[in-house]
Amino acid sequence: MVLTAEEAGVPNEAAAYLESLEDPEVVERVRCSIPDAHVFKLPTRQTAGGWRGADWDQEVWQGTLKVVERGDLTVVLLVDRTSGAIFAVCPVKEGAVDRCVDSSRYFVLRVENANGRHIYIGMAFNERNDAFDFNTSLEDSRREKEAEANPVQVEHGPAKDYSMKDGEKIHINVGKVAGKKEKKETSKKKKAPGGFLKPNTRDTPRRLSDN
Repeated sequence: MVLTAEEAGVPNEAAAYLESLEDPEVVERVRCSIPDAHVFKLPTRQTAGGWRGADWDQEVWQGTLKVVERGDLTVVLLVDRTSGAIFAVCPVKEGAVDRCVDSSRYFVLRVENANGRHIYIGMAFNERNDAFDFNTSLEDSRREKEAEANPVQVEHGPAKDYSMKDGEKIHINVGKVAGKKEKKETSKKKKAPGGFLKPNTRDTPRRLSDN
């Protein structure tokens, strides 16, 4: 007999996510949206070393993949491009997302339905950049949640009082003020007609006559 998540005492995160869609107060954050995701039916795994995308030949769906956060939940959504209908929900937790051993673009997702039953499906991207964005979104979400769960405690010492006490004075040592500079020698020079100072011959470059 197959038990539902509730009957087995396991939190049904897929159902919790779907229920949260009806609550307008819950803030949703889309970490990434990739329009070309391909879903495959998984064949029997041939080796114990991991899944191989090269063995997948039965594609069952194509659409948009999103990494979404709503409240405390992080999920991978497979969404129809046209209607926006949800094809599958993969709550992100330990063991929910696995990489294939033969390609960085192929993954295995543990998807759940509203009753908590789950299956494993193959998922692949066309481009390596899409796979990189997907990995980065999951890693950033994990790190932020860990930081929120374990905030860094900053120790603050006793506050210092820098105000002046009654009767306290401030002494400032001021150095000697330099004497006035002597009058510029230029003021003693005779002025050329027109009221301008006569230019110094050393400052006037000689003109070279044309050869």
